[in-house]
Amino acid sequence: MRRGVVVHGGAGSPRSLSDGPAGAAESAMHILVGGGDAVDASTEATRVMEDDERFNAGTGSVLRMDGIPYMDAAVMSSDEECGAVAYLTRTKNPVLVARKVLDTPHILLVADGAVEFARKCGFNDYDPATAASRARLERGTAEFGRGNRPKWPRNWATYKVDTVGAVARDGRGRFAASGSTGGTFPALRGRVGDIAMIGCGIFAGRHGAVAATGIGEEIIRKVLSKTVYDYMKEDISAQEAADRGIALFDRSISVGVITINDSGFGIASTTDMASHAITD
Repeated sequence: MRRGVVVHGGAGSPRSLSDGPAGAAESAMHILVGGGDAVDASTEATRVMEDDERFNAGTGSVLRMDGIPYMDAAVMSSDEECGAVAYLTRTKNPVLVARKVLDTPHILLVADGAVEFARKCGFNDYDPATAASRARLERGTAEFGRGNRPKWPRNWATYKVDTVGAVARDGRGRFAASGSTGGTFPALRGRVGDIAMIGCGIFAGRHGAVAATGIGEEIIRKVLSKTVYDYMKEDISAQEAADRGIALFDRSISVGVITINDSGFGIASTTDMASHAITD
């Protein structure tokens, strides 16, 4: 395999929405075919997904208990350069802001600092809320309670959420991973999930790239993306590495993984997961 890209729409996203990841993968592959690098391709795939309001990232992100979407995103290259933002508000494409962070000496910017950085980089004020996300908030508050003390459901750890992510390999053998999410509902103010924590939601190195999705707390506990990446260092296929990662979880926990290495790609999930891969 010379070049390739894999895109997911989140653990729990119906496969009927696979046209979203397919379009994102095509856009990313266009960059790779034109000689672009894996970081730009992966970032572009995630950007396209952020603009698709059917998914929980960028426009259409889940609204938290206070009615505001707090968004996380991250990008990482195979030379282990990485950038991330967490608790970002009122910005259209968090993954593009994370890509800008990658060019700084820092790795993670959060909350007001992330917003200030985004504005200085030319990202204008933007409300990512949609009619659908507002309707979801109304349904959620009716079920789980209002304010900062929700009635946590017994099966919170299996409450289906989704996010978006991509992994890519360019023609020079470089890898990259990226991810973006609006988080989960219900969630306490200040909660940050796995995407912005390098090694949890995404990881990339010279052996390949991994992007994870699902219940962030469960992913963080197992440092899932780095764990799956380490499997690929054992010279196994990308698919076997993805399968091993998913096997770490009880099947009742919503989690998914996409992988790519020199030999191919892998897609695995405990539940439905809209996804698409393109290679040449």
